[in-house]
Amino acid sequence: MNRVSTKVGEFARRGFESPSNAARVWQDWCARLGTEPPVPLQAFTRAADRDQALECMAGIGEREPTLLPRIAADPGWLARVLLVLGGSSVLARFLVKNPMELEVLASEPGPRRAGWRDYIRARAVNDSGQIDTNLLRRANHAALVQVAARDLASEDPMALVDDIASELSHLADAILECALECARAEVPGSSSVRIAVVTMGKAGAEELNYISDVDVIHIAEPAEGVDHEEAMRVGARVVAAMARICSAHTSEGTIWPVDAALRPEGNAGPLVRSLASCATYYGKWAKNWEFQALLKARPAAGDRELGQAFCDMVSPLVWEAAQRPGFLPDVRAMRNRVISLIPAKEADREIKLGVGGLRDTEFTVQLLQLVHGRGDERVRARGTFEALRALVAFGYIGRDDGADMARAYRVQRVLEHRVQLRRLRRTHLVPDDEPGWVHLARTTGRTPDEVRDMWRGSTRAVEKLQQRIFFSPLLDAVSAIPTAELRLSTDAAQERLRVLGFEDAHAALGHIQALTNGSTRAVEIQRQLMPAMLGWFAEGPNPDYGLLAFRQLSEALGTSSWYLRALRDEGWMAQRLARIASSSRYVVNLLMRAPEMVQMLASSENLELRPRELLSRSMSRDIGRASDKAAAVASVRALRRSELCRIALADVLGAADVTTVGLALSDLAGATLDAALELARREVEAPPVGVIGMGRWSGYELGYASDTDAMFVIPDGSGPEEQAAATRLVRLACDLVGNPGPDPAMVVDTGLRPEGKGGPLVRTVSSYLTYYAKWSSVWEAQALLRARPAAGEQELASAVLGELDGLRYPDGGLTTAQVAEIRRLKSRMETERIPRGMDKERHLKLGSGGLSDVEWAVQLLQLQHAGARPALRTSSTLQAIDAAEGLELLTAKQATDLREGWLHVSRVRNAIMLVRGRPGDALPVDYREQSAVAELAGYGPGQRSRLVDDTIRVMRRASRVVNRVFWDEMPEE
Repeated sequence: MNRVSTKVGEFARRGFESPSNAARVWQDWCARLGTEPPVPLQAFTRAADRDQALECMAGIGEREPTLLPRIAADPGWLARVLLVLGGSSVLARFLVKNPMELEVLASEPGPRRAGWRDYIRARAVNDSGQIDTNLLRRANHAALVQVAARDLASEDPMALVDDIASELSHLADAILECALECARAEVPGSSSVRIAVVTMGKAGAEELNYISDVDVIHIAEPAEGVDHEEAMRVGARVVAAMARICSAHTSEGTIWPVDAALRPEGNAGPLVRSLASCATYYGKWAKNWEFQALLKARPAAGDRELGQAFCDMVSPLVWEAAQRPGFLPDVRAMRNRVISLIPAKEADREIKLGVGGLRDTEFTVQLLQLVHGRGDERVRARGTFEALRALVAFGYIGRDDGADMARAYRVQRVLEHRVQLRRLRRTHLVPDDEPGWVHLARTTGRTPDEVRDMWRGSTRAVEKLQQRIFFSPLLDAVSAIPTAELRLSTDAAQERLRVLGFEDAHAALGHIQALTNGSTRAVEIQRQLMPAMLGWFAEGPNPDYGLLAFRQLSEALGTSSWYLRALRDEGWMAQRLARIASSSRYVVNLLMRAPEMVQMLASSENLELRPRELLSRSMSRDIGRASDKAAAVASVRALRRSELCRIALADVLGAADVTTVGLALSDLAGATLDAALELARREVEAPPVGVIGMGRWSGYELGYASDTDAMFVIPDGSGPEEQAAATRLVRLACDLVGNPGPDPAMVVDTGLRPEGKGGPLVRTVSSYLTYYAKWSSVWEAQALLRARPAAGEQELASAVLGELDGLRYPDGGLTTAQVAEIRRLKSRMETERIPRGMDKERHLKLGSGGLSDVEWAVQLLQLQHAGARPALRTSSTLQAIDAAEGLELLTAKQATDLREGWLHVSRVRNAIMLVRGRPGDALPVDYREQSAVAELAGYGPGQRSRLVDDTIRVMRRASRVVNRVFWDEMPEE
């Protein structure tokens, strides 16, 4: 008893789950032998279930006393035996019952593949030359012992898992062949029918598990001279017998179920069908998911020629399935339905069906195959491993993504194999107890925590990749293209391009050929992108320019690995780029200057506009890091270019309205001018300079084509030399951001300063106040309505404007003469600036009801009433309209007409700049430009006439209000 107690401690230290029971088994074994067993205790270390391995070794020793010494004398043989005994309870019991089967492990098992047919048949045939079902089951278990030994002994089971799955599939083929032969022997008249067994699913893909349903379809044809109906009846009896042989339980155990539920009409349909019957069914009534299932169809047993004929017949239908109505939504809905049916308590343990599990990888790979395999036969593979390799090799999945997905799939397949092997049960659940995790960990050569981390890491990786690939808009776009159009002759391709809306189909085809000719990985990705991109270009107003711009960007970024990968993988990026390219020269010009900005399209977060404070900090930081002036200027220009691009992208994609754009452009102007002054101070020593923002900048209402109106102020007490230095500083700052270059220049307009362009560029606070007190005109008071501290030393700007409220908000309003002067000035401006012969109704700025009309009418109200009504004291046109309505200076209808007119015209002017890449104040005449402007202004495709009609309408309504407010209403004396 004391000796047993000692052994209990030793067994506990060696990781036996039940040390006391293991000690008793050991002692009984010792007692039976009269000496220590030939198998040392340390040999059990590699066994997953050490208690089970010990009991089985003792049982084998009792049945075959001479066998164990031979096994123990060969360390490799012993290791393989203990791995199987500890890895699978069913195989362990089989070996205890049939100890001599251990002879197959005397040498290291190698792959058999096609050799399993001869092995299984040789063992399954009885003395009378017939297949014996019990011998067949025993042969199956003996084969599984060899596969399991090879699997469990592998130092890298992840690398071997596809080979093991292939072995199991070939073994299943051999079993099916023998079971079919046995069934034919049972059924009278079976020679009257030809039968092919076509496997589906993992068996068809040659990626079978240790224990799994084998999905099959049975094809039957009558032998020569046999009645068709009779042959079908006999064939049904034969395949039913075959299924029974495989699934029945006997004293020799069982094999696995044969599942024919994937056949036409499922369980309600006949067990066997002829080729003609299958052709009719799949041609007329099959559902989308059935074609996805046929992707893995493979002749596995029986009449191989007949089975191949079936596969050849359905193959074209499989590769056309992706263009069937509702195919992608159906596939995605089916995947979601599978997830929804998982019991809640098992959802977090599901290796196969759970989120990020095996099925997600398989569905993703199959979806990519079905969509792209129509036009690319290179990705037409049955197996997930093989298909994934092809999709990566030919650019449909990125190398890193493909490696991550393959790694996760291998991890999950190994875990699935191990949990099934333990009791040879059809399960896909990771353990829910610690002993189960310990067993699983030992079979993979890791700790339980490592296996848990490996499992969770694999599901996270697959979930992330599946969400990006499985729901990619690229798949939807490509699947909608008829297969015939994926391969067109030159003439047919040009005709297709003309139908899509390309005006110069010959040039468009040249761009396509330039992008898709060659054998590089970039070209492979371009080939898969092109069908979808052409459709998206065609949805834009200018497909020809979109394709040209895309080619130019692609050539500029051709060596950048992230670009095409991102277009393929990053959600809506490719579709967004197509819209941008076919709509906006302004954005394309920015992207051509810095193509890496295309990355902004990858995420909506990248299009979130940045506040003034963040922009200023970023520019100041970049200036501080720059090694010299040129680098500093370049960094500021680059950051401004990047922000202009961000604003324009958000605008074109509908993520920013006209007021948001105005605010963003105004903030960017302020930050840029601050940076320019900071840069200029590196060369010019000058007093502090404040910047008074004027015009639309002051109201946070800048457009893409707007100048930045500004006045510059320095402190009182600054002498002539300091004023001269400040002038040099301001001129240098304005030149740094305003000189012509590849980027849109930021033109700082100082024409609104006292004395205009003839006056000094920089004044002191007192100089400004003296000028406005003695010499200012009424138009200057009007200009000051839209003035605010905007950049530089803003306290100086505030010091000026704080003393000018009496001028810009006069207590008594305006005199008749002052109103008349304002009217004369506006009339002269319209006469001089509207091009001769242009219809005033089409001029967006100076025409009747245009921007100028609305702004001058509102400013007249401010000059007349802001002295007594502070609510009108705002530099924003829209805020002033709101205030005037609140004060009942405008009726609700008048305020609405002015507001809608101003917003609409501002939106259209911005759209013109985005479309042309240059300013424009008149409605375009060219129909393509009209279409592009209409779309960017918020209209749908084909709505250019609505744009013109709406613009004329809102301007007329605004004009009626302006006529009443600005031209007719007279102030009281």
